Amino acid sequence: MSTATFNSICFNQGYLRKGEVKISKVKNRNQRVKFYVGGASVLSTKCMQSSEKNKKEVRIGLLGASGYTGAEIVRLLANHPYFGITLMTADRKAGQSMGSVFPHLITQDLPTMVSVKDADFSSVDAVFCCLPHGTTQDIIKGLPRHLKIVDLSADFRLRDIAEYEEWYGQPHSASDLQKEAVYGLTEISREDVKNARLVANPGCYPTSIQLPLVPLIKAKLIEHRNIIIDSKSGVSGAGRGAKEANLYSEIAEGIYSYGVTKHRHVPEIEQGLSDAAQSKINVSFTPHLMPMIRGMQSTIYVEMSQGVTMEDLYQQLRKSYEDEEFVKLLDKGVVPRTHNVRGSNYCFMNVFPDRIPGRAIIISVIDNLVKGASGQALQNLNIMLGYPENTGLLYQPLFP
Repeated sequence: MSTATFNSICFNQGYLRKGEVKISKVKNRNQRVKFYVGGASVLSTKCMQSSEKNKKEVRIGLLGASGYTGAEIVRLLANHPYFGITLMTADRKAGQSMGSVFPHLITQDLPTMVSVKDADFSSVDAVFCCLPHGTTQDIIKGLPRHLKIVDLSADFRLRDIAEYEEWYGQPHSASDLQKEAVYGLTEISREDVKNARLVANPGCYPTSIQLPLVPLIKAKLIEHRNIIIDSKSGVSGAGRGAKEANLYSEIAEGIYSYGVTKHRHVPEIEQGLSDAAQSKINVSFTPHLMPMIRGMQSTIYVEMSQGVTMEDLYQQLRKSYEDEEFVKLLDKGVVPRTHNVRGSNYCFMNVFPDRIPGRAIIISVIDNLVKGASGQALQNLNIMLGYPENTGLLYQPLFP
């Protein structure tokens, strides 16, 4: 068959993935066939001859579609061969199309957004929940039990519901579900995620911080005391709601420290690090808002354990992540930049010697909306449903 003939039959519904390798690990569902055309691969499911949305195997419900994380999930799923959106909710935007709320998504064939109370979950297999914290618990506990759920809010991240009430200012109303929820820091909790029904997707700051620190703590290479974390985020991390503090004139040409000593991600960070250490760890954490749209950098100052060298730290991170798709330890001396992960699901990191003997500086960067939210959520749902976790996530970073 000529390339032209093949394209006329299958290309409109196929998936062109130049240089793709790992997708070949997909299980043989519905007689998928992989062809090679002109050095690129095309993945076809019986050529997917009818509507792509209706033929996709997994029907996705997106709750809270009108926020940044909801829009990012739609963008990522546009290139996902197996997940198709069949339900979208947005109470304030009910009755509107996604393209009218986010014009950059006008090309996508999506259902009209409805209110959560009017949502029909009979046509849904799995749900991304992108609702604000505090509203998510009651909604999730009312969902059908057969649904796989990834929650992007903070409502199921903290195992201790008393701690949730302390930091979020309201009681937890779904304590039974909290016991069931799995904390989904993918590279650290992959095996638990595989068997989960409800995954609590990590926060953006905790993702950028735990990925470099957890392997070092588990290997007993750094002290548990005097961990200092200086993190900076783009404005999109504050959400899409209208807030005076997020006006251009308030944000541009400056840096703003917020949540000093009391940011709500502190207990989540300390929970993950304490789990790794099997003892209580407290950290000093200060976040900053930067005059950029996307991106997050965490600069972490640690004290090395007795007899440990910089080379030990570097080699432990290399060993921990050398086979990972989305976490990359850079070459020695290369400083990670938020520019180099923008729009992608990657976390870049590196470790440097401090001028103070015995201390080290770790720098970690992510896109707060992708690896820090929607990308990691998709990575988790891929694992929960038995698909290769990189499916739909092979977007390369946007630069410049």
